[in-house]
Amino acid sequence: MSTPEAFRAEDTQPAVRGFLHRPDHVNGNGLVLTHGAGSNCNSPLLIALAEAFIGAGFTVLRCDLPYRQAKPSGPPMGTAALDQAGLRNAVLEMKKLVPGKVFLGGHSYGGRQSTILCAGDPGLVEGLFLGCSCV
Repeated sequence: MSTPEAFRAEDTQPAVRGFLHRPDHVNGNGLVLTHGAGSNCNSPLLIALAEAFIGAGFTVLRCDLPYRQAKPSGPPMGTAALDQAGLRNAVLEMKKLVPGKVFLGGHSYGGRQSTILCAGDPGLVEGLFLGCSCV
């Protein structure tokens, strides 16, 4: 497996920051993954998912939502619209990197913001990959 590279797109607002995983054997498709409310893009779950998807040939961007870029800990506080804009920017950045389909995924809060974004713009991505925490 390849080592993920730091990814920053500061020319968009909100900025996109995270880590890009490039597969050894490319299938041409991309996946943007983001975290839950109490985490960040370095969560073990997102890292494991990214490694699984690059094994299947996907280019994967693990990214921090804008609220997490603004503060290293704590829950999001009234930032849903900004977080959705950050996800949109991450998807648009991924579309610059891959010629194929782009998917959007998130864990918990990140999944919720992904679904809200895609409900308002159903043509933005080819599909959603959602995860939740179950006790």
